[in-house]
Amino acid sequence: MKRFLVFLSLALLPLLSPSLALAAPDAPDALIGRIGNELLDQIRADGSLKSGDLSKISALVDSTVMPHVDFQRMTALAVGRNWRQANPEQQKQLMGEFRLLLLRTYSGAVSSVQDQTLRTKPLRAAAGDTEVVVRSEILERGRQPIQLDYRLYKADSGWKIYDVNVLGVWLIETYRNQFAQEVSASGIDGLIRSLSEKNRAASQSQAKKS
Repeated sequence: MKRFLVFLSLALLPLLSPSLALAAPDAPDALIGRIGNELLDQIRADGSLKSGDLSKISALVDSTVMPHVDFQRMTALAVGRNWRQANPEQQKQLMGEFRLLLLRTYSGAVSSVQDQTLRTKPLRAAAGDTEVVVRSEILERGRQPIQLDYRLYKADSGWKIYDVNVLGVWLIETYRNQFAQEVSASGIDGLIRSLSEKNRAASQSQAKKS
């Protein structure tokens, strides 16, 4: 399970810290390769990142605009059809709590980064495609490659990442099922409260350990 979280964190953190991709080429597979390997290099070089320091990871995330990630689309798809029921303020809260949940859930797994590298596979897409899946794999000496897939769409400003698949599990689909149950039980505000409570509990747990 720990190894699964490690590789899931490697998949998610590029989504959460696109500052690493500012100079990336326009091709979606080249973009993913650059983000993934620069992320691994930064983690290995920075002890506080490698230790899973949430404040340091959060600072990296917050330091720049997200030019290659459509986080609003990712959140909206995770919330599903209930997203349209949310008013602008609720949507803003959902995005903030969801982002923090992802940060808290996967930041600790970064400590296991060692000699892994990310390799993208040949892109299977036509020249005019505006929706693509970039397939890649995490390589680690002595272990089988771990498959990672990214969904991107082409916006006016370039390719945007909005979903990731690790070991056959798409991030959006996983959370959509959970979020739908929360909304069905207690509405949009109930989902926001649930995410906030999970984040608060995780913060208190981390404080006790420090």
